[in-house]
Amino acid sequence: MVDFALVGCAHIHTPSFVKKLKARGDLRVRRVWDHDADRAAKNAAELGCEVEADVNRIWADGDIRAAVICAETDRHEGLVLPAAEAGKHLFVEKPLGFAAADAQRMAAAIDKAGVLFQTGYFMRSSPIHQWLRARINDGAFGTITRLRHSNCHGGALGGWFDTDWRWMADPTVAGCGGFGDLGTHSLDILMWLMGDVERVTGDVNVVINRYDGCDESGEALIRFKNGAVATLAAGWVDVANPHTALVSGTEGFAHVVNGRLYAKGRAFDGEGKDLLEITDLPAARPHAFDLFLDAVVTGNKDKAVGLVTPTEAAQRNVVMQAIYEAARRRTWVDVGP
Repeated sequence: MVDFALVGCAHIHTPSFVKKLKARGDLRVRRVWDHDADRAAKNAAELGCEVEADVNRIWADGDIRAAVICAETDRHEGLVLPAAEAGKHLFVEKPLGFAAADAQRMAAAIDKAGVLFQTGYFMRSSPIHQWLRARINDGAFGTITRLRHSNCHGGALGGWFDTDWRWMADPTVAGCGGFGDLGTHSLDILMWLMGDVERVTGDVNVVINRYDGCDESGEALIRFKNGAVATLAAGWVDVANPHTALVSGTEGFAHVVNGRLYAKGRAFDGEGKDLLEITDLPAARPHAFDLFLDAVVTGNKDKAVGLVTPTEAAQRNVVMQAIYEAARRRTWVDVGP
């Protein structure tokens, strides 16, 4: 039995993570901390464990091997740095940092500590995204010229962030608004497929202004160091999002519509004449959170292969910050290493 702590319960995904933790028979949550005492008490009662008023006691407890951090984004660094120094394995909800600098400091500390790390980029587990990555890597598309990824919902239209999750629509706490919140998932997939980014531009917008100037939608143009160009759409003001992904190259094409994958190219049917639905897909991997729990519980280094690295998580912050800067300046912005 492996002992965990839940450190911060602010994120909208906390309830689903609590359910996953409760369902496991191979771990237990020993303590819950949150700066909001009522929120800590609610989640501790759900998990059947005690509330910890002083988070430093969690870091000092040698029996607690891992921490799940779902605090507000601007509190991540103050929790992650001492947790890493104490040798705790860490799941930190996305985005890792409030901005580029704190994300990079956290990544360096986590790497130095040598602990297991994961963040909430669950889209990597999708069979379709796994298939696209494998086909890109084996050259089935030829030279990739353009990509698109879209991650949108109607959260602002539906008032999802009006009450318990209000901080997520406050960029002074979350570090971003609707575009960054959902766009970081699409950005992770695009970078997972194509690698490092050279420069970016984009436009980030307030649409219905439900949350006092918080951005609710945006579109980015990304040039990768390998020459491919991608567009990224994300936001909280969409009533539908049927067209989620596209990859186009000199020898093949694929796109995703309503969760169904279609592709054209000689690598897929021998002739490349028709757009075919691809149904022979890899098995879905476990959710990003489950991958982390499995890796910690088993202590098996092989289980860590599917985890997002701290450097990857930090670089998504770097690129996203550059997109927001480009939108503000209305120009292209170069992306640092």
